[in-house]
Amino acid sequence: QVQLQESGPGLVKPSQSLSLTCTVSGGSITTNDYYWTWIRQPPGKGMEWIGYIAYSGSTYYGPSLKSHTSISRDTSRNQFTLQLSSVTPEDTAVYYCARWRSDFQAYDYWGQGTQVTVSS
Repeated sequence: QVQLQESGPGLVKPSQSLSLTCTVSGGSITTNDYYWTWIRQPPGKGMEWIGYIAYSGSTYYGPSLKSHTSISRDTSRNQFTLQLSSVTPEDTAVYYCARWRSDFQAYDYWGQGTQVTVSS
């Protein structure tokens, strides 16, 4: 059974950087055809796709956040990390990590989500 667990600060000040880590158990992040994704949901809004790091290590970001987003990984710890720079209150959201399975064209595992609030 694959499990994903987000971790990181619950409160970040405006203009600071946000770093969230997703720890994966029960499966390797280097296994072919899986894309390890970050998604968020601001309060009262729909889900917003942030980006992914693929099994190969390649990355892809959504256009709205691309300029201040970076996703990396630590294969020795089976973790991948989201970094958002220069955050604003509009970055307040519940952040989720999830696994996209390309053969199913669907997300098959999700973390439980972590609340991040950007406030001074």
